Amino acid sequence: MTSGTYAPGGPDPRRVVQILTERSAGTRWRGSGYRVSGDAVLTAAHVVSGAAAIRLRFLTEDGGAAELPAEPVWTDARTDVAVLRIADGAELPGGPWAPPVRFARLTAPVPCEALGFPRFRLRRDPAAAEGAPSRYRDTHHARGSATPLSYLRAGLLEITVDGPGSDPGHSPWEGMSGAAVWSGGRLIGVVSEQPAADGPGRLVASPVAGWYRLPGDRRDALCDLIGLPSGREALTALPPGGGPDAPGPDEPPEVREAAGRLVRDLDRQWRKEQELRKVHHPFPLDVRFRCTPARDLYDHWETIRGISSARAAGPLPLDGGLGQIAAVHASLPSGRLVVLGEAGAGKSVLTLRFVLDRLAAREPGAPVPVLFGLGAWDPSAVPLRDWMSGQLVRDHPFLASPATHGGTLADALVDARRILPVLDGFDELAEGLRPRALDVLRHTDLPLLLTSRPDEYRAAVEATGVLGRAAVVELCPLTVDDYGHYLSRATRPSARDAPDDQGWGPVLRRLRAARPDPGAARLKEVLTTPLMVSLARAVYSDAPGRDPAELLDTARFTGPAALRAHLIAAFLPAVYDRVPDGRATTGRRWRADRARHWLGHLAAHLNARGTHDLAWWEVGTTMSRAARTRVIGFLAALAFGLTTGIGNIPVDLVATGYGPGFAVTRGILVGLLHGAIAGLVFGIVYGRLARGTPATPSHLRIQLFGGDRERCVPFGRRFLLGVAFGVPAGLALVLVDRCVVAPLGFHDGLDGGLRGVLLFPLQVGLGAGLVLGIMTRLEVPLATDTAVSAADLLHTNRRNVVAHLLVWLLLFGIPGGFAAGLTEGPVRGVLTGLVFGIEGAIGGGLGYGLSFTAWGQWVALARIWLPLTRRLPWALIAFLDDARSRGVLRRAGPVYQFRHASLQDHLAHDFRTRHAPRAPAPEPPAAGQAS
Repeated sequence: MTSGTYAPGGPDPRRVVQILTERSAGTRWRGSGYRVSGDAVLTAAHVVSGAAAIRLRFLTEDGGAAELPAEPVWTDARTDVAVLRIADGAELPGGPWAPPVRFARLTAPVPCEALGFPRFRLRRDPAAAEGAPSRYRDTHHARGSATPLSYLRAGLLEITVDGPGSDPGHSPWEGMSGAAVWSGGRLIGVVSEQPAADGPGRLVASPVAGWYRLPGDRRDALCDLIGLPSGREALTALPPGGGPDAPGPDEPPEVREAAGRLVRDLDRQWRKEQELRKVHHPFPLDVRFRCTPARDLYDHWETIRGISSARAAGPLPLDGGLGQIAAVHASLPSGRLVVLGEAGAGKSVLTLRFVLDRLAAREPGAPVPVLFGLGAWDPSAVPLRDWMSGQLVRDHPFLASPATHGGTLADALVDARRILPVLDGFDELAEGLRPRALDVLRHTDLPLLLTSRPDEYRAAVEATGVLGRAAVVELCPLTVDDYGHYLSRATRPSARDAPDDQGWGPVLRRLRAARPDPGAARLKEVLTTPLMVSLARAVYSDAPGRDPAELLDTARFTGPAALRAHLIAAFLPAVYDRVPDGRATTGRRWRADRARHWLGHLAAHLNARGTHDLAWWEVGTTMSRAARTRVIGFLAALAFGLTTGIGNIPVDLVATGYGPGFAVTRGILVGLLHGAIAGLVFGIVYGRLARGTPATPSHLRIQLFGGDRERCVPFGRRFLLGVAFGVPAGLALVLVDRCVVAPLGFHDGLDGGLRGVLLFPLQVGLGAGLVLGIMTRLEVPLATDTAVSAADLLHTNRRNVVAHLLVWLLLFGIPGGFAAGLTEGPVRGVLTGLVFGIEGAIGGGLGYGLSFTAWGQWVALARIWLPLTRRLPWALIAFLDDARSRGVLRRAGPVYQFRHASLQDHLAHDFRTRHAPRAPAPEPPAAGQAS
């Protein structure tokens, strides 16, 4: 483990210390210890007992040592534990900040390790200067096992290790006392002594669990100093199986399996996203944060730290950088942290790093960090639990599978507290919903991480109160030193100029000046956020032929706002002038002007809806509901009309003697009339359905055999729905034939008379009911190995619609063919069934797909109509994936988002300015979405 990142615990050599004491009698004593926080060192009490002076010797990365004075601030002889405070931590290896230590208790024997400075590691120093100590103690990494079942009366842990050789008159382990003992990345005790009667292969340690027997005030003081949980029950139980982070005994295996699959999906998804965002190229920007000085924005420290006594508690060390965000969150007993930052300050980068670090350090049974965009939540209508489950199913379709005890796997994970919500974008909620949302979060004890802009969060706090048990940090502005090397190293080297004389070199010199000129001062004010720095890099470092010195032109850029607008506007042309990084999905290149138009259309649509999530199944809503209804109705009419019109021509040619002219004319007439009815019916159905939320992708797949069908819709319900829809539709077709076609002189005499009038609607209804009913028996939840990209969901839903068409083809004609076979023979029955099936599949099946399925609406609107009207490209998914590879978009599960709200706003404003008469007029913003 390194002290700058969050990783599974264990002894960090830079935090292991040798303790040197001088006693009043002039004697010296040595021991070991471990730096558990910024200025606190944990050791054994007898090591520092009676010490007149204490010095701590730290190892340095160059193999040397550094010494600092310390003083005891807490000791207890009974447990043999002491805490020392470092007098000056400014020169500590790894810096003054240290990730928190995690603690555990033992329920059975476990492997363990300790790092200290025992006597048998005493070595001569051949490089020692004259007059300096010629001997030193090196480290020893002791590895063995620990058991809580020995020394039960004494309340100690027995540590079994490989013993060193004998040392007459001395214990070879002298100096190891105070060393921290670790197991599973957690501190389980402190070495106390080496009992002579047990031999050199046995040590004993003061166990962490035993420290909770101290009196309340003493225990609370120890907890404050070293970050120990306030209650013994909060310790992780080792070996895994019974602790708070381990799965409960009644937890179904499916929950553990779903959590494991979710971890793998999230890790793959966010590492790819990190790569596309170039977070580590050439190296991460040092996004720093600090505990907010606004004392009225967070709870009492006693409440945050979980201290139940009346004793006052001081603040926790919360200041850190990008690599410490997960560790800072883990150091909070409540596990509740709010991150505040202005637009572009780095909240998204911070949450991404938090999720990846927590995933990397996660142990079995621990909650899975999941990023949720809060802008899509309506807290006044949807409970937090239901909304989280719905988002999980949307982004990870396999979680729609049924759970053993009811509900979905997503419900089971949320209910089992196996999800750690990372709630991004509190400020994206509608202004009137923020207080309600904060109030909901205040009444839950879920560990969480919440991000927001400061002003929006403050307004919500003033309306409802602080978020209970949550600490609050705020992001710090970047300095020239933070981004100077980042921009310089992104500049292409030149053979002619020195590095400092090309690209960003001259600009950075002016920014670093003690009294920068007006142009440099304005640019310096702009480059305080990671967003602006990354845009400046994309425009002036990644694109050739651009000189960043133009950013200092005060005549062109009259203020910081003009500079920000320029960087945002120049970003799109810059990234579309180069080939995107990574593996391209297609061989096509998109022109910058066309990309600007298409992205502007989508941005204007998102702004009008008040959301940042671009879902493929909602792309059609860039059109008004009336326009969509007309398109769906027209395509349904075209499909049904062509099918029935063409299908009637060979039937009349074979079964009647009227000739080709009659057959063709009647076919055209029937096609037009039947198509009009189908278009009207499906258009009305779609129009009514479109008043609610858009059709969402199916989380089911078609499977002939096997699969879990316990949660399928009952056959009877779907069958009756088909009958209720099919009978009126069939009756309408009969009436058109009888009341319109026949009076015009195109009656072919094949309708079966009165019996046909009665049977035809029934045949259509039974056929539709049979199709819909059978489909319920073929639908199973998506497999747990299903991916979550937009293309994956598209392919799954397309296969479902094709399967629907095949089922219509095979089953819809059965009732009609059976009836015809009974009265007119088997040959006529087969032909009738075949005609019914073809017309049902192409006409009814396509109409059903266009009106009721997300994929059908996607094809009709996003793949046909919008490209025809030049509002979107023909290959939309390929275009969106290309924009993502260029850093314009990012992806969260199956939905896309612009890399930042300011880019979305700019493109939307630009689109409306250039295309005001043609700007889309979508539905009003949905409830819970910011306008």
